[in-house]
Amino acid sequence: MKKHLFLLFMLLFASVYPQSEIRFDSATVAYNNGNYDKAIAYYLDILEDGKHSAALYYNLGNSYYKLNQIAPSIYYYEKALLLSPNDPEIQNNLVYAQNMTLDAISPLPETTISRFYKQLTGILSFDGWSYLAIGFVLVFVLSYILFYYLRSSTHKRIAFVSSLVAIALTLICVVVAFFRYQDFIEDQPAIIFDQEVNIKVEPNDRSEIAFTLHEGTKVNVLEEFDSWKKIELSDGQTGWLLSESLKVLKDF
Repeated sequence: MKKHLFLLFMLLFASVYPQSEIRFDSATVAYNNGNYDKAIAYYLDILEDGKHSAALYYNLGNSYYKLNQIAPSIYYYEKALLLSPNDPEIQNNLVYAQNMTLDAISPLPETTISRFYKQLTGILSFDGWSYLAIGFVLVFVLSYILFYYLRSSTHKRIAFVSSLVAIALTLICVVVAFFRYQDFIEDQPAIIFDQEVNIKVEPNDRSEIAFTLHEGTKVNVLEEFDSWKKIELSDGQTGWLLSESLKVLKDF
C-alpha cells in the first residue's frame, strides 16, 4: 500500500513540475509573438502554483512594460531585484520603467559613514553573512586542531593566530548578519498601484491631505492600522493611505 502511495505521489509530482516549464515556454513564445496579455496569464499561473524566480518576475515586468502598465512593471522588476540584486538587466529595465512615473522624489542625503556601511554590509545578504560566519567557525576549529597536533613552535604560533583571527571574523560576521536582518525586517517596500492617491495625515477619510502620489512610486510601509498603512518616502515624508492602494514587495 505504501509503495503504491509513493508511486502515486511521484507520478503527480512528475506531472505537475513539467507543467510549469511548459507554461514558461508558452509564455516566452507568446511574448516573442507580441501577445503580452497571454504571456502574463501564463506567468501568473506559474506563480499561483507557488513557484517563483527572478527570471519569472523579470519577464512579468517586461510584459507589463510592453503594455505601458507602469505599476505592475515596476512591481515585478523590484521583486526580481530582491531575488537577484546585482542583475544589470533588471536594474536597467527598472530605471526605464521608473522614468515613466510622475512623482519625482529626491532621497535624503546620506553621510559618508552611512554610505560606507550600506556598501560594506550590502555585499552579502543576512543569510550570506551567516554562512560566512559558519565558514570562519570551521576555520577556527581547524586551526585549533592544528595547534594541538603541530610540534613546531612556529607552526603552532601560526595556527594560534589563525584561530584568533577566525573567531574575530566570526563575531564580525554574526554582528553584520544581525544588523542586516534588522534592516531587512524594518524595510518593507511597496509600490503604489492607484493611478492617483491622496496621502492623509491621519488614518481616516476625514483627515487632511498631506500630499499626492501616483502609480509606480516606491514607498516604505512603516505600520498598519485597520485598513490603512503608514508609508514613508525616500525624502522622509510620511502619511497614511488605504492598504488596497499599494502592493508590498516582500510577499513571497
